Amino acid sequence: MPELKTIGLFILTALAEIVGCYLPYLWLREGKTIWLLVPAALSLAAFAWLLTLHPTASGRVYAAYGGVYIFMAVLWLWVVDGIRPTTWDIIGSSVALLGMAIIMFAPRSA
Repeated sequence: MPELKTIGLFILTALAEIVGCYLPYLWLREGKTIWLLVPAALSLAAFAWLLTLHPTASGRVYAAYGGVYIFMAVLWLWVVDGIRPTTWDIIGSSVALLGMAIIMFAPRSA
């Protein structure tokens, strides 16, 4: 099913971006080792590469990816930061995912 592949790819892409940004955050804000920048750079490189694996126009991929990123960031808030999402976080994430689905899966003329 191509839709599940697309969503799975977006989830991996979001994780790569979030990890790539979270590791420098740990260094800058939490006083962790500067060596975290090495896996952060690798993670951000993986993020960029993963975005190229979608078989549609880059602008459409970037626009739709934003919806999945929002969902994954709220999930990160809960799982990693230990902060339970509010009803508004969940509603906002749902709207963002709906936007992603419309952008990526709407019928298109050739």
